[in-house]
Amino acid sequence: MLDIAEELSRWCERGLPFAVATVVSTGGSAPRQPGAALAVDDAGNVIGSVSGGCVEGAVYDLCVQALSGEGPATVHEEFGYSDEDAFSVGLTCGGRIGILVQRINPCERPELVHALAASVAREAAAVARIVAGPAELLGRALLVRPDGSHEGGLGDAGRDRTAVRGAAAMLAAGRTGTLVVGADGSRCGTPLTLLVESSVPPPRLLVFGAIDFAAALVRAGTFLGYRVTVCDARPVFVTRLRFPDADEIVVDWPHRYLDQEAAADRVDGRTAICVLTHDAKFDVPLLELALRMPVAYIGAMGSRRTHLDRLDRLREAGLTEAELARMHSPIGLDLGARTPEETALSIAAEIVAHRYGGSGAHLSGASTPIHRAV
Repeated sequence: MLDIAEELSRWCERGLPFAVATVVSTGGSAPRQPGAALAVDDAGNVIGSVSGGCVEGAVYDLCVQALSGEGPATVHEEFGYSDEDAFSVGLTCGGRIGILVQRINPCERPELVHALAASVAREAAAVARIVAGPAELLGRALLVRPDGSHEGGLGDAGRDRTAVRGAAAMLAAGRTGTLVVGADGSRCGTPLTLLVESSVPPPRLLVFGAIDFAAALVRAGTFLGYRVTVCDARPVFVTRLRFPDADEIVVDWPHRYLDQEAAADRVDGRTAICVLTHDAKFDVPLLELALRMPVAYIGAMGSRRTHLDRLDRLREAGLTEAELARMHSPIGLDLGARTPEETALSIAAEIVAHRYGGSGAHLSGASTPIHRAV
């Protein structure tokens, strides 16, 4: 649901009911992950997607029925592949998805309205909804903040306490997924399944080196949802005119800026660092620092000869082989890229592959899963 928070927040401002269908479980080659949503307003307008097209029509009909009162206000439906009827209501890709369809009146569900607003504002918050269990409990929700405070409720104080603890842990990890608890809040007894959707500030992409390749990478990073910073020690190159799409432009020595950001807790396990300066006086002190930080990705531009020279310099600086192995250099996947835009695509593709454990190989002829769990 939070993946379409901006549009849903605008609907909430009108104060009129709408129906939202959310993916709550998947199996096989399902095209969308838990949390993906489709919503329908009172005029029949639709936003979002739950399957990339396979079952959108059937889910739309369920939403319309929930809004009109012709169907239950909250219902859990399963859609899957059918050999006998592959091209009607089913996933022809061979996957299976569970969908929670819920009629929401913004005036009656402040916890959901506030969860959507937090997501739009890029604030840390999680919403936990009961998606499997007794029909009368389906759709009940809690909004959980990082400090453990919460709004809404799941109908039982013990259940709420357990859900808050579990949702807060998932929020801290930036995870969206399911959580199973007992109906009374214990880990035993009749199980209830909660879908916890986490809204966290966007991950950071730190681009060091204000070159033409950096400008293209800024656009690619923004497209992927990163908050992008460009840093270079040369003020003539780090200008808003050259990097209009960057969230931040910084004039500073790269290693000094990274050290300051880390000290201020603005660098974390989701941060991607791209070193495009390919100048030893900038690269070496920066990489010496970065390779000892628990960040998600570190890549450095340069030829293979530059890479070997860089490794020697970093070894002299005291880095271990394990630390050096974290560096992706030469940066990017082998796409045969030539232009700055093609190179940016190569780098962005490597960041995505590293994040999800992808191989970067062709999908055609491969036997590995197309969609990997986060």
